[in-house]
Amino acid sequence: MRTATMPARPASSAAAATCLERAERALLEAGAASEHTLRYAAAHVAALRTAAAVLAVRTRPQPRGERNAWVLLTRVAPELAEWAVFFAAGAPKRAAAEAGLAHAVTTREADDLLRDAECFLQVVQQLLGLARQPLLPGQTVASTTARQPVRRAG
Repeated sequence: MRTATMPARPASSAAAATCLERAERALLEAGAASEHTLRYAAAHVAALRTAAAVLAVRTRPQPRGERNAWVLLTRVAPELAEWAVFFAAGAPKRAAAEAGLAHAVTTREADDLLRDAECFLQVVQQLLGLARQPLLPGQTVASTTARQPVRRAG
């Protein structure tokens, strides 16, 4: 098992960065959603994509292993177990929200989950050493790294 202080393999770091970018996109989608059910579902998807970043760094694909991201996250990152339990408990509500059941979640629950998913993303970015400025609408990881200012001596 990989610890937080061990450097990630380059391929897994790239995969984790991609997962984190997708999580940021889902958070932007959640924040822009006018319907609370869509906001809840997108925030939960963002949390899943954030968990996927940790799994990309700390696990290797296994054909017959556990498939539940929250169970896997608890195994490979015990320091995130409380987050995993919290988001796993919201999975049935997400399914109901995605099915269009307006009373599946309240507006308050959707707003709270969005804030929690944002916090979880920040925790994971720090844990993986991949913290950076949040994306703005229309930005990608490539566009933020490709145009770094050139510093000139002197």
